[in-house]
Amino acid sequence: MKRLLLSVLLAGACMLPVHAGLFSKSPEKSADEAARANMAAVTIWVDSTWGFRHQGAANALSDAHQAFAARGYKVVSVQPYIENGDLQGFFVTYQKP
Repeated sequence: MKRLLLSVLLAGACMLPVHAGLFSKSPEKSADEAARANMAAVTIWVDSTWGFRHQGAANALSDAHQAFAARGYKVVSVQPYIENGDLQGFFVTYQKP
């Protein structure tokens, strides 16, 4: 799994800048840090939650979109990550227009 995650991150890094430190933080903190650092684009990880996969994931994505939109970012890409047929989460990329 680590190799796959690394390959996905490296592939995304070729297209848009990725800040690895943003993957383990809340969307609010990630959005604040990206805005403070004046990042043109940022990719975060939105985890799907066990037991509430569909609604929990949708709520988490909505929260992330709202946090970044409040700081002037637009959604560029939402890529699901599926392992062994199970949704694990999403790589979400935001960009300032």
